[in-house]
Amino acid sequence: MNIGAILMASGAGVRFGSNKLLFPVAGVPLFQRSFAACPPALFTAAVVVSCYEEVLKAAQAAGYEPVYNPFSAEGQAASLRLGLEAVAQRDGYLFAVCDQPYLTAQSVGALLAAHHDAPRGTITALSYGGRRGNPVIFDDSYREELLSLAGDTGGKAVIAAHQDRILLVEAGAERELLDLDSAADVETVVKAGENIDFQRNLW
Repeated sequence: MNIGAILMASGAGVRFGSNKLLFPVAGVPLFQRSFAACPPALFTAAVVVSCYEEVLKAAQAAGYEPVYNPFSAEGQAASLRLGLEAVAQRDGYLFAVCDQPYLTAQSVGALLAAHHDAPRGTITALSYGGRRGNPVIFDDSYREELLSLAGDTGGKAVIAAHQDRILLVEAGAERELLDLDSAADVETVVKAGENIDFQRNLW
């Protein structure tokens, strides 16, 4: 299936206290771990949208098309629009955030396989125990609806309007849905290992 991947890496990390994308987990920066989980070879187009030069340079070296985001202050919608424009028309679009340190390529592959077999108009999301998380794949029929979003509104607004079209795909482990949104999240991971209680930043 002709799927474009859009990795969104423009967050300011206000709650984290610094640029969380550079935070190392097991010695590897968060954004690099996201690259490993969503390798460009799985997609017909793969872009990384960011306002950070270090992230964009690393993205290009890893085989992604780097897309500079000069509108990061607007919020998620800017990254979404820039990413959609960069990958052009596809059968579908996978959106991933870059702060999920334990996401695996195996789960992303399962997400793609499930979407491939789903009816047109399906929104396919990674989940665990019936709880929705990221990444999410939108069928191309939602392209204009996604492009119309503004401000710090991500795909969850489109998902909320089409609850009957959501297909959940089980991740290999609960921690794959974990995102590091604050310094407290990091402390929780360090103290509790895999037995963690986390808040998912549902996109």
